[in-house]
Amino acid sequence: MRAFPGERMLGNAPEGTPLPDSKAETPPVISRAEVVAFALVALLVIIVVAVLYLARAVFLPITMAFIVGTMLSPAANLLERYRIPRALGAVLIVIAVGAAVSFMVGLIASPVMDWSSRLPELGAILRQKLHVFDRPLALWQELQSMVGAPDTLANLQLPKFEWVQPTLEFVSPTFAEFLLFIATLILFIASWKDLRRGLVMTFSDRAGRLRALRILNELETHLGNYLLTVTMINAGVGIVTGAICAATGTPNAAGLGALAATLNFIPIIGPVAMFVVLVAVGIVSSPTIGAGLIAPACFAVVTFMEGHFVTPTIVGRRLSLNALAVFLALAFWTWLWGPMGAFLSSPLLIVALIVKEHLMPDNSPQLPEG
Repeated sequence: MRAFPGERMLGNAPEGTPLPDSKAETPPVISRAEVVAFALVALLVIIVVAVLYLARAVFLPITMAFIVGTMLSPAANLLERYRIPRALGAVLIVIAVGAAVSFMVGLIASPVMDWSSRLPELGAILRQKLHVFDRPLALWQELQSMVGAPDTLANLQLPKFEWVQPTLEFVSPTFAEFLLFIATLILFIASWKDLRRGLVMTFSDRAGRLRALRILNELETHLGNYLLTVTMINAGVGIVTGAICAATGTPNAAGLGALAATLNFIPIIGPVAMFVVLVAVGIVSSPTIGAGLIAPACFAVVTFMEGHFVTPTIVGRRLSLNALAVFLALAFWTWLWGPMGAFLSSPLLIVALIVKEHLMPDNSPQLPEG
């Protein structure tokens, strides 16, 4: 009997009895070099995240300028077709965007200042409106006393507003960060063509240059389309929200519409925050709680339609974004850089997907199915 390849004969066994190779002779599934490489990559990722977190005052405005500048580069290209120098076009674009942002901030700041000056009065009104829940709360307290649980509702009070100033300080960038962002944004838009050429020419071979050129072209196209599309969708959400507030008698309808359009740039968190604001404003300003919940309910329907049908249909045609990936990116960048990181989460995810598609195309070797 003949032994198969990879088998050896037993010493005292009859001739032709095979013995498989021992486990000691088989190579390990994961080699030591792979473990070391994985550990080094994990350590590098941790160091990069720590640097981005500790030096956010520098990296956040620069990253914001790069992303926004890439989004606005098609507008600078359009101005160049009308023989407007790119440097002048960059300044005009930044001025126009700044004017639009200032207008939105003005619409939002007016009701915020009005409501903040009436906080004691609004707190009393809210406390009076919530008396409708006195009977359910009393039943809950009796149930707690019957089971021997501590009475957690005895000293229930409205939350204090001491968090307002720290929150504003956290949300608002410093003056130095704002200047760094504006200067980097103007210079980035003005010199984008030279930067593109320099990035492409860093590769020595023709294939690498073509790949880099395709990546940069797709980044500019997709990010520009994303900004334009999302801005139009959010403007529509703001207009519809303002119309709902005006129809239901909610005060400061224009400011609430502008706030809805602004918060809708932040996925998931923005609509939820706007819903809470509408609930609070509706309860305080309406004669009954049921009437105050009409505007938040309508807004919930609008954001549901926008998030599940309008935005996926329009944006998904250009670049499909996985819901889990969007949520994880939102959570990570919000933890790392706060509200501005939440705004940048989707554009940065688009950048990562485009780079991944070109560096690891679909026709590259894949794992077997099964």
